[in-house]
Amino acid sequence: MNEKSKNLHIEIGKINTLEVARDTDYGLFLEAKDDSEVLLPNVYVMEDEMPIGALIDVFIYTDSEDRPVATTKMPYAKLGEYGYFTVVDYKSYGAFVNWGLPKDLFVPLSQQKEYFNIGKKYLLRVCLDEQTGRLYGTQKIGKYFNRDMSGLHQNKKLDAIVLAKTPLGFKVVADNQYEGMLFDNEIFEEIRVGDRKQVYIKKVRKDYKLDLSLQPIGKQAKISEAEGTILQLLKEADGTLPYTYKSDAEEIKKVFGMSKKNFKRTLTELIEAKKIELLDDAIVLL
Repeated sequence: MNEKSKNLHIEIGKINTLEVARDTDYGLFLEAKDDSEVLLPNVYVMEDEMPIGALIDVFIYTDSEDRPVATTKMPYAKLGEYGYFTVVDYKSYGAFVNWGLPKDLFVPLSQQKEYFNIGKKYLLRVCLDEQTGRLYGTQKIGKYFNRDMSGLHQNKKLDAIVLAKTPLGFKVVADNQYEGMLFDNEIFEEIRVGDRKQVYIKKVRKDYKLDLSLQPIGKQAKISEAEGTILQLLKEADGTLPYTYKSDAEEIKKVFGMSKKNFKRTLTELIEAKKIELLDDAIVLL
């Protein structure tokens, strides 16, 4: 039994589940419940998997003539999501960025906060022009942040994309709707603008922003995460690693992705749990 449910109507910028209605020389026409149709061009048609009556998942955007069209390819970001896109062309009226589909995403001049350079990457939100039905990218994202903090709490895990480097750390967009900050003194791994990370809420602030962490909050949560890291690296290194309590802090940060304080505390926990043995010059997996 097919568990998929056909879309009520066709939605631009989103993944749609549609029914294969008819075959033509140009491709398959897919249908929503309201009988609206969209073309899936031949280049995306897989005949053995797309018989008449089948339900398939496609992404809907508009072609060069602003007509809705379906594709089985997925963009780097969908409507309402954020992506780190490379500029491939620039005109007097705006820029075009590669977002993973044959037709590039347009970024109007009015939606740019700075001059875009071809070959450079910019973090953008995918938006929809309700009047024309066209998707576009914007750098002006402040108005899209959600100020409703209900349901958010300490240690809740969110998906985030790194937005910008600041003097305090890195600004991120969490769950495509919340503005948050990762602080430099709590980051123990390499991080860059455009990276996607799992983050944990440290604090929900009164200014509708989130203080975030790359590790779970609380002593036990941090130890558990750190234990897993050390044990995994030991397994990958055939059970021995040349590090001790006295190892260099920067080297520990680079190899294990944690502070020396957390590293030493975690080693103690693992020794007491009889999971490792600490020699004069190495950690040994038991």
